[in-house]
Amino acid sequence: MANRITQLFQIKHPIIQAGMVWNSGWRLASAASNSGILGLIGAGSMYPEVLREHIQKCKKATNKPFGVNVPMLYPDIQEVMNIIVEEGVKIVFTSAGNPKTWTTWLKERGITVVHVVSSVKFALKAQEAGVDAVVAEGFEAGGHNGRDETTTLTLIPMVKEQLQIPLIAAGGIATGRAMLAVMVLGADGVQVGSRFVASTESSAHSAFKQLVVNAKEGDTQLTLKELAPVRLIKNKFYSDIQELYKKAPTIEELKTLLGRARAKKGMFEGDLEEGELEIGQISGLIHDIKPVAQIVEDILHEFNLAKEQVAYL
Repeated sequence: MANRITQLFQIKHPIIQAGMVWNSGWRLASAASNSGILGLIGAGSMYPEVLREHIQKCKKATNKPFGVNVPMLYPDIQEVMNIIVEEGVKIVFTSAGNPKTWTTWLKERGITVVHVVSSVKFALKAQEAGVDAVVAEGFEAGGHNGRDETTTLTLIPMVKEQLQIPLIAAGGIATGRAMLAVMVLGADGVQVGSRFVASTESSAHSAFKQLVVNAKEGDTQLTLKELAPVRLIKNKFYSDIQELYKKAPTIEELKTLLGRARAKKGMFEGDLEEGELEIGQISGLIHDIKPVAQIVEDILHEFNLAKEQVAYL
């Protein structure tokens, strides 16, 4: 399935495994890359030297291309970027910040740069900044989201209408049928997050993986828009947020409730009551925990089957 995305990253299939905090260590990234897609290490939950260790282990575990996802709000971002260059990583996905800040610096060092956006406006700003591709992520996605709540189904064709560089769709994509749908709408490839959380190689806690598998329609909700919109599985922590909202809280009160290391507590350590449990709406369609290679095979099989079925319509 050769196209602009497979050519850009030198991969077999136009699928990217999202670089998610507390879920996307070297095991997941290397397994994804070995399956013919692009694996990403999620730097957002790693201290700089921990990131270096994951990059080094990933290089030993795969000879295929892989990249690093870097939220630009990271406090030690200069050190992180230096490590990425020193370790010879050739692909960086940036998010949560202005793409102009790092794109030129990275490209001058021979690195392919992709930026994650949630609107047409920011997609065009990323293109203007010189990125090589854009990930347009709809409101269905897990983790941090755009404030406009634009769904993937409407976001992708709107971005495609104005963008010249390759477009990767994200948000609500865990199946081959969804992959086909967004590519029909104009995407050159897809980024898949939640489905890979429930994988054998994900670094998420087993209790969190099982919770994702058990999730049903309506079990997730976008909240904390005053800080940074985030989609969470409803649990005690989520209920505490809703109770606080009844009192018209200040930003400081919300920050106090959030505290520190909530995401680590939930997704990595398995505290399903007090932890921040980030996952997408598509979790309602995830029913098992499988090895990455099997997940990729399933997505591709369903994609090709759906493509054949559509041809008869």
